[in-house]
Amino acid sequence: MKKTLLTVFIALACLTAVFLSSCSDTGKTDKYTVGICQLAPHPALDEATRGFKEALTEKLGDKVTFNYQNAAGDPATSSTICSNFVASGVDLIMANATTALQAASSATAKIPIIGTSITDYATALDIENWTGATGKNISGTSDLAPLDKQAEMVAELFPAETHGVAGILYCSGEPNSIYQVNVVKPKLESLGYTVKTFAFSDSNDVASVTQLACNECDVLYIPTDNTAAECAEAINNVALPAGKPIIAGEENICRACGVATLSISYYDIGYKAGLMAYEVLTGKADIKTLDIQFAASVTKMYNSAIATALGVTIPEGYEVIAELEG
Repeated sequence: MKKTLLTVFIALACLTAVFLSSCSDTGKTDKYTVGICQLAPHPALDEATRGFKEALTEKLGDKVTFNYQNAAGDPATSSTICSNFVASGVDLIMANATTALQAASSATAKIPIIGTSITDYATALDIENWTGATGKNISGTSDLAPLDKQAEMVAELFPAETHGVAGILYCSGEPNSIYQVNVVKPKLESLGYTVKTFAFSDSNDVASVTQLACNECDVLYIPTDNTAAECAEAINNVALPAGKPIIAGEENICRACGVATLSISYYDIGYKAGLMAYEVLTGKADIKTLDIQFAASVTKMYNSAIATALGVTIPEGYEVIAELEG
């Protein structure tokens, strides 16, 4: 009888241990903490973050917790944020914008990183022989709109016959901006423009560099550039009085200082990044082989107020950019 009771006791103890272990494992895989490092506060990046969070919340509900941090445009702060994420043991890092992605990549080679609002991952991560996947603990979505089509938009609205000198205005500290310049410049030249480039190092010299560009050029192009987005009002304060039209790389820059843009939805690429994060977190996808994804569509858009102020007639096929509420 004693042996029987002992046997039953041991069996129950083993079952209890298995159950508790199972509960513990379930707790580990059923709850997720995601660190979000957003480079700067401006509408495009804000929309990407919103889309990302909504996608993951739709998939995981209250099983996911977000630790949102904004670096206020400072690369050093991005690095600190990502290092803190690693130290706290987050399950995944979402890096919003190129500098944030580079900071996350430097902080960890193990924790999965999903990027968004990244123009070119090969440039950002210094990857040669690009295949579509990084081969690292990194994947995500790109905000790259067709650059050749953006150059063609310059020619459509401001032909080289009447606006022969085109200036490209960008931040020299953003690798993805340099990438866009290197693609757009020869395309504009093939369309008949003399192209000059004007690089500002940070927000402190935006106005002076913009003034120089306006003095020397007939039309300006601004690529998808985070510093330009933050300083778009300052750019407009120089370009609009000078009567110089701007074609912008994305909607939010155009809303502040541009005539027109060929733009994507930052909410959509953020949402798509959130779905990718879900696949990685739940083990449905291997991040090392998960291809970078792009916006499904692009839209021709124009700024009605600036077009009117400059006397620009917008052809059919363009949508007006709505004013931001609040």
